Amino acid sequence: MDFTPSEASADLAALTRRILADKATHDPHGTGGFDAPLWTALGQAGVLDAALPSSLGGGGFGLLEQCAVLTEIGRAVAAVPYLPSITMAASALAEFGTPELVDRWVLPVLRGERVLAVALSGFTAVGGLLSGSRPAVASGAFAHGFLVAASDEVFLVDAAAPGVSVRPQRTTDHADACLLELSDAPGTSLGDIGEWLRLRGTVGVCAQQLGVVERALELTAAYAGERKQFDHVLGGFQAVRQRLADAYVDVEAVRLTTLQAAWRLASDLPATEAVATAKFWAAEAGHRVAHTTVHVHGGVGIDVDHVVHRYFTAAKRLEFELGSATSQLLALGDALAKRRTSTPRA
Repeated sequence: MDFTPSEASADLAALTRRILADKATHDPHGTGGFDAPLWTALGQAGVLDAALPSSLGGGGFGLLEQCAVLTEIGRAVAAVPYLPSITMAASALAEFGTPELVDRWVLPVLRGERVLAVALSGFTAVGGLLSGSRPAVASGAFAHGFLVAASDEVFLVDAAAPGVSVRPQRTTDHADACLLELSDAPGTSLGDIGEWLRLRGTVGVCAQQLGVVERALELTAAYAGERKQFDHVLGGFQAVRQRLADAYVDVEAVRLTTLQAAWRLASDLPATEAVATAKFWAAEAGHRVAHTTVHVHGGVGIDVDHVVHRYFTAAKRLEFELGSATSQLLALGDALAKRRTSTPRA
């Protein structure tokens, strides 16, 4: 494949970066929060609908362009729910939903007026009524609706429907999440699309993690070139240079495996193993780069008011979101074992 970003991806990334630089706000550590004005600004600028079908008034682009936006959101550590609302929920409703569902749910999301969240496990469905619970549902504390996987189907559930309980929670980086509890809550089935959602969501996590570690490495390299110890800049010490070089290799591994997985999904090619490979690197490299960032910054690296702390906690959350490095290796091992047993012996 060609790893050169398309003109559409480059333009959309540049637009997103400008808006985030101008509009993104960072609340004091521990306050969490959803940046509603930024979400609305992204909608008004056309960022939210750019990668959705032209039939919905979108730009007609796809997953690769969405990954470009997510990378910029990661670089800015912006508190907006693009991953669950656009890459997962709105894209699924545009692909599998009825025109009525699109009008009611997707269009308001694209205008930055509504938020959708996704819960991929913890629920059962009987006769269209859903029950169960799921903690730490990303962006769920302020979501207007949920896509919920239950009994081999995915259902759209209105947050205001009877039987729905949403209790706010905070994640590692103090982003808003929720404990979602359903008790015979009504839902509208979109079919058996749980794996479709999981693969797209996992690639989206990788793309956002790419932005986090890319920017964290830039900040760390700049600090190492300015901060002096023993009359020498930190970057002059061989051990520090080696640590930064390792981080650079990690960042590029996340970039290449994420693009490969996104390209295969966008091209309707088998992508399960590529997605697991990308998430392994996003988790493993995210862990290493986050710790390198803190270690090289020294004391200021653990200051919760310093900018790098946001990158550390964001990287730690994304490391485990939709599967840790170990779970990806187990999935890849299972796939390789099945491939071997299904191959006829000569």
